[in-house]
Parts: sequence; structure tokens; C-alpha cells
Amino acid sequence: MGMKKNASWGPLVWRWLWAQLGKLLDKQAPQHPAPEHKVLPPASPLALDAKAYATVIIPALNEAKRIADVVAYALADPATAEVIVIDDSSIDATAQLARAAGARVILSSMLGKGASMQDGIEPARQDLLVYLDGDLAGLRPGIITDLCIPLLRGAADFVKARFGRGGGRVTELTAKPMLKIFFPELAHISQPLGGIIAARKKLLQTLPFEDGYGVDVGILIDAHLSGARIAEVDIGSLEHDSQPLHDLTVMANEVSRVIFNRARSAGRLHVEQVATMYEAQRQAASGIDYVLTRRKGRQRLLLLDMDGTVTPSRFAVELAKANGQSTALMQLLDTHDGDASTRSENIARLFQYLHKKKFEQVARAMEIRPGVIEFVNQMRRRGFMVGVVSDSYFVAADVLRRRIFADFAMAHSIVFENEVCTGQVRINPAFIHPTGSAGNPICKSNVLRRFLSDPSEPAVHLTWVVGDNTNDLALMRLADAAFAIEPKSPSLMNDPDITVIDSFGALLERLPNHILVAKAA
Repeated sequence: MGMKKNASWGPLVWRWLWAQLGKLLDKQAPQHPAPEHKVLPPASPLALDAKAYATVIIPALNEAKRIADVVAYALADPATAEVIVIDDSSIDATAQLARAAGARVILSSMLGKGASMQDGIEPARQDLLVYLDGDLAGLRPGIITDLCIPLLRGAADFVKARFGRGGGRVTELTAKPMLKIFFPELAHISQPLGGIIAARKKLLQTLPFEDGYGVDVGILIDAHLSGARIAEVDIGSLEHDSQPLHDLTVMANEVSRVIFNRARSAGRLHVEQVATMYEAQRQAASGIDYVLTRRKGRQRLLLLDMDGTVTPSRFAVELAKANGQSTALMQLLDTHDGDASTRSENIARLFQYLHKKKFEQVARAMEIRPGVIEFVNQMRRRGFMVGVVSDSYFVAADVLRRRIFADFAMAHSIVFENEVCTGQVRINPAFIHPTGSAGNPICKSNVLRRFLSDPSEPAVHLTWVVGDNTNDLALMRLADAAFAIEPKSPSLMNDPDITVIDSFGALLERLPNHILVAKAA
């Protein structure tokens, strides 16, 4: 019932929001007048130093189809001194092909385009940095030179590529209208979400990089707010792999969140009630319906517990330690009064008034077990969809799943208002048994049941689980293969269907060249 309520609420909020935006669009914004704008044509030959002067950075995830051609294209431009490919732990031959084509390949610090873009800045040897996407085709010669020339001339500090007649659906229906309202100085930018840009290294070092789809528009706005002069260069037309339809809603949500946050920071946002919508949209990524759309026909599933499995320690313990609440948390963990739900609510109240950034900082700093990244990568190469399933908070589980390059995270939601914790927890509906079973009413095993009952073809037929404690037991017993890493309970050690391991490295060594078929029902 909760899922249906949320599904019907979303469109109403969007209709209300766009109605408000439409009213604002009809108003003038004289306090932020748009400057005179000129699009620079392809550059004419200049008497420039013949020495190459640009580092080309290419964030890439599973771009084996085109990455070698993009690297070769970049190296053929006389402005290019080096090419760096930041690999998001690709499970295809992206890294090998990029290296063979002449690029320096660096593993990203965590999953996400923003992290990959930022990871390329410090190792760059040149002062001028140019970003390209790894799936481009149809590029005319000389684009890198053209993007750099406004920087070399001193005519701009930040350059965006302009291509084609217009942007995609999210660009035209979300980004541009919102920029027109909140940042009319940038409303003329043809491709605010485009990833082809050029700037000086010292400028990019001062800018924050968002994790998700909003990274490009965030950099654009931040560069503008820093006082950078922004120019566009027309690069003609190009071929670019389009985003799948089911990802467009998440992209639109991310882009709108970034623009709203920048507008608020700049003192331009006065519709504070919209802030409640941000959190609902962010939490949509933890919903089972969205996760199932990302299965993309994969028939194998690996579910990893978070606390004690992916990480040796528990997130709540580390957060309490960082917040000076360790003693209070230990008292709650040691007591056996009340049910698990009540204890979970009491723990969440310890973190009331804590900013969301503290949750994310702790999750980013937590130790992860050696070998887990390599194990996840190998399982994805074998056709597994990999998820982190946790009784903890989605805000942390999603950071951890990106750190190990997993496909999704499923966890409960700790509620934030204006990015400050309210101390309330919302149970993820995917953890609730579909028939209200008295045995496992709220349990990780119900997440696996949702995958197994997914009507999309082909069906999931092979499931693996790695856990460490009794709260993982029902999930492990439902899976085709279950592994306990440093188990905390004899019930896991004594279960004949659970294999005990001491590390992900040991499990990686046990992987067969082929994956066993699912056990008989």
C-alpha cells in the first residue's frame, strides 16, 4: 500500500512543481540579467606553440565498444599531450583496450562519473584539461584544439561543447527551464548536461564534483558562481549512446536536485517546501521497482550483507563513534528489551539533528574488506547483478555499494529534512513479506523473494548470498549458494548449506571457471 501511495504522490508533486515553475518562467529576473552571448565557431589556425598542451580525461564504464577509437581520436589531435582513462571497474575490456590505444588507465576511487572526473585532475600533467565521454563517435577532427583555444587566448576560463540542434529530454524538460528560472545567466548554454568540457586545472581543483547524473550541470553552475568566464564552442554533430528510458527519471531527479541546491546556496531559492521532494526522489533509487528495471535480463544475482561482510565494522557503531554517541549506542545494542523494530527506532533517534554529510563521510571512511572489489568485479563479469542488502540506512549502503562497484543497494531510509536527520526510520517495502508472513515479516530474504517473483523474462535462476550473522540466515537459506565470512553465530557455522570462508580472496580462489546451475526447487 505504501508503494502505491508513493507512486501516485510523485506525479502530483511534479505537476505542482512545474506549475510553479511555469509561473516563474513568465516573470522577468532583472536581478540576474543574461549576458550577451556568442557561440565561438571552429577555430581558425593560430600561431600557437606547436607543443601539445592538454590532458584529455575520459571517464569510462564498460565502453569497450568505442573506447579505443575515442582514445585514438584524442591522441591524433595536436593539442593532446596525454590521455587518461578513469575506469569505473569495468567488467569488459575497456581498461585493456584503452591502454593498448595509448591511454594511461587509472582505477576510479569509487563508482560514479563525478568521482571519475575528479580522479583525473591530480594525475594530469598539463594545465589545460579536456573531458570526453567514452562512448562518442562521429567527431570531426580538431575538437580538442578548438576547445582549448578560448583558454589559451584568455577569452574564457571554462568551455562547454555545443553540438547538434539541442539536448535530450532531461536537458530540454528539466535542466534548461530550471536554469532559466534560477540561473538565467546560463540559460543560453546549449548542452548544460554535456560532458565535453575544457578548463584550466587550477579552476577544476576548486570545484566540487557531484556523484551522479548532476555532475556536469553542477560543475557548470559552480564555475559560474566562482566568477569563471564561460564560453561555448560549436563542435558540429556527434554520435552518443542514448540513456535508457528507465534511467531518465533518476537523471531528471539528480539534475533538479543539483540545480535546486546550487540555487539555495546562492540565495535564489525561496520555495523551501520543495526540499521535502528531494529526499523522496533520492530514496527512489532504493526502491525495488527501480532496481528490477536495472536487471536488464541478467539471470544471476549476488546479494552482499553490508555490516560485518562488506565492512568489518558496523555503520551505526562508526557513526556513533564519530558523533560522540558510542556509550549510548552500546547500551541500546546490549539490551534485549523490546522488539528489533523498537530498538532500530531508538538507535535512529541517537542521530537526530546530524547532517546528512556526516552519514556520507563516515560511509566513505569505513574500512572495506580486502578482496571485495575484485570479487564483485569477477562476479559481474560472470553475468551476476550485484547488490548490497542491509538492515542499516540507505544513505550509507549506497555509498558502500559504489565504493565496491556494485549495481544497487537496498536498505531502510533514515529521514532527512533539509539534509538534517529527523531520527525517524522508514522500512523499505521490499523487506516486507508480500503475504505478511509471521515468520519473516520484515527480513532481507523478502528482497530476494521479490527478485525471484519478478515477471520479467528471462527469470532469475541462480542466486548467491554472502553474510555474517543471524539476521542474514533466512536470506542465505533461500539462496542457491550461501557463504558466511567470519560468521558471528554458531547457527551459520553449523548449517550444512552454508560455506564458511575467512576472506573474499579465499572465495575468489574458489570460483569455478563456470558457475554451477541453480539447485533444484
